[in-house]
Amino acid sequence: MKISTKGRYALRMLLELAEKREDSFVSLKEISEHQNISKKYLEQIVPMLNKSGILRTNRGNRGGYMLAKEPKDCSVGEILRATEGSLAPVSCLEYAVNDCERAGFCETLYIWEGLAKVVSEYLDSITLQDILDHRTGAGGDDYCI
Repeated sequence: MKISTKGRYALRMLLELAEKREDSFVSLKEISEHQNISKKYLEQIVPMLNKSGILRTNRGNRGGYMLAKEPKDCSVGEILRATEGSLAPVSCLEYAVNDCERAGFCETLYIWEGLAKVVSEYLDSITLQDILDHRTGAGGDDYCI
């Protein structure tokens, strides 16, 4: 599995919005400049995040974008599924029902199911708030001897 720039940029965009959630709506131009991501590329990502209910948009003079939910309620897994589609490591696990003709006797299926479970559980366990907290805690005086 490889996460595309679409997924990585969506995560960066949403982190920016999580950080500025008290500042009302943030323009795509501001996000683009601060994250050094093409505005055109962000415009392609916005509909996916909007459709999935992660992003809130507002048009007009004071328009822009903001998170549709609290950072603690938005997981990395949810963001990546919205932009990447499935996180399944093999095509036969992309849908809820595995319709592969070999599913009933595939000797390696349990490996891919286990990998999919571990990846999903891990990414679903990390929220935007966790990333923000990790960022502010990094480089501090927190150390062990």
